[in-house]
Amino acid sequence: MLAPSWWIGSIAITLLYSPWPGRFLPGIGGLASFGLSAAFAVLLGASVLAHELGHCLTAMKLGIPVRRVRLFLLGGLSEVGRTLRRPSHEGWVAAAGPAVSLALGLVFGAGALLLNPGGPVWLLVVECAVANGAVGVFNLLPGLPLDGGRMLRAGVWAITGQRRIGTRAAVVGGGAVAIGLVVWALSGLVAGAPYDWLLLGVCVFTAWFVVIGASGELAAEQRHTWPEGLTLAQILRPVLQLPAESPVADALYAAAGRGVVLVRPDGVAAGLLDEVAARQLANQAPMAPAEDAAQLIRPDTVLFDSETGEDIIDRVRDTAAWQFLVVDADGKPAGVLRREDLNAALAARRMP
Repeated sequence: MLAPSWWIGSIAITLLYSPWPGRFLPGIGGLASFGLSAAFAVLLGASVLAHELGHCLTAMKLGIPVRRVRLFLLGGLSEVGRTLRRPSHEGWVAAAGPAVSLALGLVFGAGALLLNPGGPVWLLVVECAVANGAVGVFNLLPGLPLDGGRMLRAGVWAITGQRRIGTRAAVVGGGAVAIGLVVWALSGLVAGAPYDWLLLGVCVFTAWFVVIGASGELAAEQRHTWPEGLTLAQILRPVLQLPAESPVADALYAAAGRGVVLVRPDGVAAGLLDEVAARQLANQAPMAPAEDAAQLIRPDTVLFDSETGEDIIDRVRDTAAWQFLVVDADGKPAGVLRREDLNAALAARRMP
């Protein structure tokens, strides 16, 4: 998926790089120079895509689903289907992207050595070699949201056994990377390096991106971390089983803050009582069967009370449902978890 900012970035790269071919290829025309810059922008986008596909293929190899890949102004993003639960998985998936970029840099570099220097194709290959090498090295810097930050998080996580400590360390690393970028650009400005103001602008913008990304990673970590001292039993609603043919008005009255499982005469669950739909139905036909206001019980709306808190948060976050049936190891109903109850409990526990 191409974000609108990717097109803006590609146009900017084309315009900014268009003067460069003339420095290495004397006599090249303006149109040819612009064409080479546009081709470089396209190849850079393809290289970033290959970088992200490295993440994706590694994740899928480890059994981790991938939602999508997005390319935007400053690079790309691979969105996995669930939070990584092992530091080794985090490390391997993070390392795959820079490995692909560095490998592409070597391939383009070897291609440049095989070509006769001085031609347009040679220049384009050299630019791709340098760009892929820079992307690979930059992403290895130890700060979130860069891949090197994810590798740092994986290492600290493996040592301490706590993902949130790894995240905090990598967020600090992200701040250090942002400061380093600005200091490096300012030093070039003081030394009078060519294109110093342009370099400063790019570095400041990149530093801002790193800071925003690191802050987002910290917030995401807080959202998916199960607070200490909170148990699932504390936020479960008691479960009540009622005949599916019960009048909807009676089922609503019996609910009284509990989760209601509607059971058919053959013993098969018809679903969980949807109180919003039940109220609407009760206003029109109070004697209608409660099954008409049931939320179907699907595999993704059933949770086990033995699941970890982080897995429960991820399941609730990724499933389009507002209530979930929680069962024990024998498959017997243990309670009903409502999204609103979970969110309220997590918010209360995170308040200072």
